[in-house]
Amino acid sequence: MAEQYDVIIVGAGPGGIFCAYELKEKNPQIRVLLLEKGHSIERRHCPKRKTKKCNNCKPCAITTGFAGAGAFSDGKLSLSPDVGGTLPDILGYEKARELIERSDGVYLKFGADTNVYGVGKEKEIREIRAKAIGANLKLVECPIRHLGTEKGYEIYQKLQKHLEEVGVEMRFDDPVRQILIEDGRAVGVQTEKDEEFYAPRIVVAVGRDGADWLSGQCEKLGIDSRAGTVDIGVRVEVRDEIMQFLNENLYEAKLIYYTPTFDDKVRTFCTNPSGEVATEYYDDNLAVVNGHAYKSQKYKTNNTNFALLVSKNFTKPFRTPIEYGKKIAQLSNMLCGNRIMVQTFGDFRRGRRSTEDRMCRNNLIPTLKDAVPGDLSLVLPHRIMVDLEEMIFALDKVTPGIASDETLLYGVEVKFYSNRVVVNNEFETSVKGLYAIGDGAGITRGLQQASANGLYVADCILQKGE
Repeated sequence: MAEQYDVIIVGAGPGGIFCAYELKEKNPQIRVLLLEKGHSIERRHCPKRKTKKCNNCKPCAITTGFAGAGAFSDGKLSLSPDVGGTLPDILGYEKARELIERSDGVYLKFGADTNVYGVGKEKEIREIRAKAIGANLKLVECPIRHLGTEKGYEIYQKLQKHLEEVGVEMRFDDPVRQILIEDGRAVGVQTEKDEEFYAPRIVVAVGRDGADWLSGQCEKLGIDSRAGTVDIGVRVEVRDEIMQFLNENLYEAKLIYYTPTFDDKVRTFCTNPSGEVATEYYDDNLAVVNGHAYKSQKYKTNNTNFALLVSKNFTKPFRTPIEYGKKIAQLSNMLCGNRIMVQTFGDFRRGRRSTEDRMCRNNLIPTLKDAVPGDLSLVLPHRIMVDLEEMIFALDKVTPGIASDETLLYGVEVKFYSNRVVVNNEFETSVKGLYAIGDGAGITRGLQQASANGLYVADCILQKGE
């Protein structure tokens, strides 16, 4: 006989973790099953950290497993509702702020650094804002709590142990094949191991790595969804000296630009002072670029990296934003033997391929050692190329040196949260009893709002008293 639970959570990223945490915190007797296709956190080890070469592990230890991609991210918690998702649009600004404070309190409880960047620096921030205005950039003020890659890992270890101790049943290396629906209501899930588990409430919190799977479930099962924004761009790497003033006063300067040629939105994202550029691999062996930063001095580099993402919204009949992003990344993979492409900004502007010889002349030493010098114009659409160039010149007015010929651009960075599941104000989908939260549902875009989203859905489920 199939096992029965009160709540089944699909995905052990921040959304799923915080949902399970809150359910047991408020009702210790509730039966919760947490299913995750990746490993438990103590088994999440990437061999590339030692070998410097990807082993194409399946599942990828960087993007899947307990804590999701957040376990190996640099762990920045955005403490403003203005950043990281759409919770304010769905719940209202004040409710979103309250949830962010609550989720931040949980991180602090489990050992997060009490220091917050971007507060108490009014004079310096005014100076940055004035330069941004002069460059037609919008500075989004957002206090940041930085966990650090290694410290974030420790915090999630403690959270996993806590969930085990309070009785959350966690099954790792156990991907869900499909959601089970009867008479228009979600009743359970079937795993790839042909096991079935049942519950009156199913919470899908799959993260970016599971966005494609969730999109397929929506299409197959008739769950209402719509094509969302496609975020495509590059990861920029410069010497720390170039970004020093921004890093010291904001840690992560969140800047938005509307380009003069196409009026496209371009934003900075995920800044890593003294960090390193990294590769992420998704289920179909797709390599995309990301970045990390550590708290410990011994892991720090001399470089800062950050993403530049161009946001594009498409109209009907287009319905496959995730596939669109993947096709662009696949072009880069094809040219680079399934690795990441790197090009200097000087070569990017001149329309020529970068070479190892020219890159060796620079002050800047790439932190992603196996990146392949190449030509991003063979990968990115012309419109995105123009957007990125105009954004870099605008940033140069705020922090001179960004537009140096030696600045490195790594491609492609793609964010796979493009399919937006339609939910009500309790995050219940068009299928009764089925909830969709977090990055994979296109609702959040970062650790803090995903965590807050998990807390809120747990509250909604508990209020129903089932």
